[in-house]
Amino acid sequence: ETAALAGAGERLTTHALNVSNRDAVLALPDAVIAAHGQVDGLFNVAGIIQPFVKIVELDFDVIERVMNVNFWGVVNLSKAFLPHLLARPAAGLLNVSSMGGFLPVPGQAAYGASKAAVKLFTEALYAETQGTSLSVTVIFPGGVGTNITGNSGVDTSKMEAAAGEGKPRKVTTPQDAGRQIIEAMEKGVYRATIGGDARFMDRFARFAPRRATLLIANQMKSLLG
Repeated sequence: ETAALAGAGERLTTHALNVSNRDAVLALPDAVIAAHGQVDGLFNVAGIIQPFVKIVELDFDVIERVMNVNFWGVVNLSKAFLPHLLARPAAGLLNVSSMGGFLPVPGQAAYGASKAAVKLFTEALYAETQGTSLSVTVIFPGGVGTNITGNSGVDTSKMEAAAGEGKPRKVTTPQDAGRQIIEAMEKGVYRATIGGDARFMDRFARFAPRRATLLIANQMKSLLG
């Protein structure tokens, strides 16, 4: 579907793999370089959420799966491509965290922890690559109209019921989010938030972290029972 939307012909190649499979990831740069000659940018976008349940009800294997995809996937790909990116005269590396990476969301503790890890990992990478040709950016999206819930294998019935109780939630379109992500890398910004919800909660969580936490907790009550 991506290839069809891009309409880029032979300029685009696809390489399907599991981002948590380190051996497969470490073999990817050679395949990409063989097809294109060099690598000038890396976007780490892959991510899944967890079922909307409290920590006490969350199985260890679910927590590990979320961390393996969301955090270790970023680490694996970053480590695999960093030597190649640093060898270029100019390159960019962009990691997608989440609004849940700076603000705790009840029912998404493992997801939030994985995205908070991405945040700190990326910020440290930014600091470590100062004075090099590599630009490093971390992105914090709010609600984006993707099918991450279904793709994560999470039951959506509670979410749909909760959504029906109030006003429809305004989300950023995938197209608009993609445009903002590309612009952030092109400009080499340190960090960027996507969506009015992420921008508001970013400021609110800095100014009054406890109040921000309680606001989200109250909004999530209907999902957690």
